[in-house]
Amino acid sequence: MNTQNNRPLSPHLQIYRLPFAALLSITHRATGVILSLAALLMVCVLAAAASDAESYASFQVHLSSWYGQIFLIGVTLSLYIHLCNGIRHLFWDAGVGFELETAAMSAKMVIVAAIILTMGTWLTALNVG
Repeated sequence: MNTQNNRPLSPHLQIYRLPFAALLSITHRATGVILSLAALLMVCVLAAAASDAESYASFQVHLSSWYGQIFLIGVTLSLYIHLCNGIRHLFWDAGVGFELETAAMSAKMVIVAAIILTMGTWLTALNVG
């Protein structure tokens, strides 16, 4: 509380709710970090594959397990959220979609498209594999 004029500091974190577009902006940054870490993991997997079969098999055991599959689905979802939100930002760079209703709708479209693309990717992978 601000003691000089007996008013609370604004905004109160207990009552302030971030707009969905702001949450998606934070998510975009988080997915970028996740994708960077996933790229490092991919380098490790490729180095293990280039090394010998035993090294690669140790990664394969973890990536094919239930927790590895959940992790890979999360990485796939992160990829598609980051991609779709990046496309949304390209429209913004062109000056399109800044209206509040349009920004809120495009934020929802990013999430829906990312989920659909993730499901399509994994269903295709399951049918092929």
